[in-house]
Amino acid sequence: MAITNHERVGKALEFVRAGLAPFVEREFKNLYKDRALAEAQRLMTSERLDARRPFSAWDAAVLLRLMWDSWNEVFRPTLGQAERTLVSELRDVRNRWAHQEPFSGDDADRALDSAERLLSAVSAPQADEVRKMKMELRRTIFDEQARTEKRRTAGTAIESQGTNGLKPWREVVSPHKDVASGRYQQAEFAADLWQVHMGEGTDEYKKPVEFFRRTYLTESLKALLVGAVRRLASDGGDPVVQLQTNFGGGKTHSMLALYHLFGGATPGDLLGIDVVMKDAGVTKLPAVKRVVLVGNKISPGNPVTKPDGTVVRTLWGELAYQIGGKKAFERIEADDEKATNPGDALRELLNEHRPCLILIDEWVAYARQLHDQSDLPGGSFETHFTFAQALTEAAKAAQHCLLVISLPASDTAGSPHAVADDVEVGGERGRASLARLRNVIGRLESSWTPATAEEGFEIVRRRLFEPMVDQAQFVARDTVARAFYD
Repeated sequence: MAITNHERVGKALEFVRAGLAPFVEREFKNLYKDRALAEAQRLMTSERLDARRPFSAWDAAVLLRLMWDSWNEVFRPTLGQAERTLVSELRDVRNRWAHQEPFSGDDADRALDSAERLLSAVSAPQADEVRKMKMELRRTIFDEQARTEKRRTAGTAIESQGTNGLKPWREVVSPHKDVASGRYQQAEFAADLWQVHMGEGTDEYKKPVEFFRRTYLTESLKALLVGAVRRLASDGGDPVVQLQTNFGGGKTHSMLALYHLFGGATPGDLLGIDVVMKDAGVTKLPAVKRVVLVGNKISPGNPVTKPDGTVVRTLWGELAYQIGGKKAFERIEADDEKATNPGDALRELLNEHRPCLILIDEWVAYARQLHDQSDLPGGSFETHFTFAQALTEAAKAAQHCLLVISLPASDTAGSPHAVADDVEVGGERGRASLARLRNVIGRLESSWTPATAEEGFEIVRRRLFEPMVDQAQFVARDTVARAFYD
């Protein structure tokens, strides 16, 4: 049954309420301890009906107002100006929704997108549900636009004629099916490592063969893959690689390339990998254990219960479980329960389950939510960076282990005083987290650079168009180019 945009926004606000309540309560308790609820009630004097209940029972409007009014004291250390803007926008959305104002397709899309971004910033699992709603809305909008266009052109036959004997461009080069049909979504152009790890997402990212068919191997990406093959399949390669670019610079796409390369697919079926194998000096790839940790998909305040009943609380507990299941987790279960650094047990685990590939994305988004004291299941701020150092040292000491970490880049490369992208870093604790991680990882990392402007053109071309394989296509292409040149 179809739902209205007003109903969509209402459902999204309910997800906002469910996702923000634990985070708001956690941050208030971190600052005010036993007085958390009383302080919140003091700020919400005009909202007595809700403020008398626990945080979990509060309406989205009250939670958003509380975040806004207590931003500097409570939330500024964790979240940045980008999240503050989202809070303001969602307060307006909620007011419009409560007053039964209409929402256009664009209005609803923006509301859902803002809700997803805010929930992702606090690692709320409800972000995935809002994203699904957003993508469904976008498909609905496209279908309606397609029907309108079809009705507008009904009964009018338009024959595409070439000019001066030139073929129409669609006969020279063919767009991918999703582009040609109009179902291409810009949001789906952004890679999502966690979504792929969960077996979700579009085929172009989820299926290794299709991924490499649409991926242009830049010189930097090729060097990254060659180094990874050497590290995991022979005796060369760097143990720790840091991917550091500005927002949208290709870090996650590079991680997906590594994820699929060592996912068990036949290398010969992956476009461009034959050159990688040749440069690495290997003829086959081993079976590799893959670990994926995405900071804004794992909450330090909410333990996760696995299908076999195992309860995982920390990032190191998640790593151990992914690399070797319940048996490997039991090796560090005590450290997971107490949120203490597992130390040298990490090296032992990595050696026992080699070769292994560990991909960590959005680490700053996770670390900035930690507190100075050990009041969260995920551990304290200090303990986490002790773990980060232990992990990098373990990856270096273990055989056939590759640790790849993405971090936001500074605005000024090489400057210790550079300010990183607020969208990826967040507030004061986010900047402190980034500085600490750079200090820990920087001692062992190998260099990596994003795509050049020239390579960027080829990246987009391969994403949008099918490859040209027929000689007639090349002739037609050159004919068109020559005609315009002349």
